[in-house]
Amino acid sequence: MTASAGPHGLMLCDDLIFFSRVSGAARAAGLTVRMVRTQTDLLVAARSAAPGGIILDVHNPGLDLPGLLAELKTVCEVVPRVTAYGSHVEADVLRAARQAGCDRVLPRSQFVKDLEAKIGAWLGS
Repeated sequence: MTASAGPHGLMLCDDLIFFSRVSGAARAAGLTVRMVRTQTDLLVAARSAAPGGIILDVHNPGLDLPGLLAELKTVCEVVPRVTAYGSHVEADVLRAARQAGCDRVLPRSQFVKDLEAKIGAWLGS
């Protein structure tokens, strides 16, 4: 499988309603984003077609962020940008995402506020 014609991304989350909001913003910007529910699914998808960017919910069940970021370096020729979001009340979780190496870490409220304006940058366009 080869990469799609335009910039694209993967979103690791288990909230279909929230994903539809993100995919709608991506579509409006001429981009595509695919939802994956597990870290394993994300790595399989990234291996088959390297994404321009990855968006992830730091509260995704079973997420090993340092392990995921390390493995992305082995499965993608060019490591995609990683934008993480999570609850603003769990500052320690957001701080851990920054320390793990995410390119951008935002409280979910800021992520939603910036979504339409910044989706292109988050997905690597």
